[in-house]
Amino acid sequence: MAHAREALLDAALAALTHRSWSAVRMADLAVDARVSRQTLYNEFGSKEGLARALVRCEADAYLHGVRRLLAAPAPPERNLLAVAEWTVTRAAARPILRALLTGAWNERLPVPRPARPGARPAPVPAQRRADEGPPAPGELVAATAACAGEQWAAGCELAVRIALSHVVAPPPVAAQCEVPESWSPMTPAMTRLIETILSVETTSPRKIIP
Repeated sequence: MAHAREALLDAALAALTHRSWSAVRMADLAVDARVSRQTLYNEFGSKEGLARALVRCEADAYLHGVRRLLAAPAPPERNLLAVAEWTVTRAAARPILRALLTGAWNERLPVPRPARPGARPAPVPAQRRADEGPPAPGELVAATAACAGEQWAAGCELAVRIALSHVVAPPPVAAQCEVPESWSPMTPAMTRLIETILSVETTSPRKIIP
């Protein structure tokens, strides 16, 4: 039933583009995904279970993208810059990811409540993982840094934290890059800052950021 699960998650994300989570109806999602309501409840257990699955899916997709960028055949410094750029653009386009990275949830989003203590484990393995709860912002940043391996973990964490400072407080429109299609809303000045600090890290005899 993996296909049905993906279709339901896609339907839920689509619904969130034009209504708040409180207004999303499970019956409508089942219709949009072309599955039965029973399948919906079999997969997620409840609307809160679906919320937890949506949030876990966003975290997993983000980390998958980070690993893909870090594996590109380019100098590590460039790959880390790509991760920073992608973090900004991805967070701007996906409110759930932005909330995961910053901790700034709002009433329009499916704020994930933990599964009830003592509740029966979900029969679907993917849902059991989702029911464990989402990573906190610091945990997600740490998981992102771990994707870079021991040598580049500190640089990756730094790049992501600088990117998140832009997500939380972006520069004025006039200060943004003129060609956002080729370079995210990240400013050239921020790019140079990341490059400079990463250069310090890679040339330091202690292999750490001073």
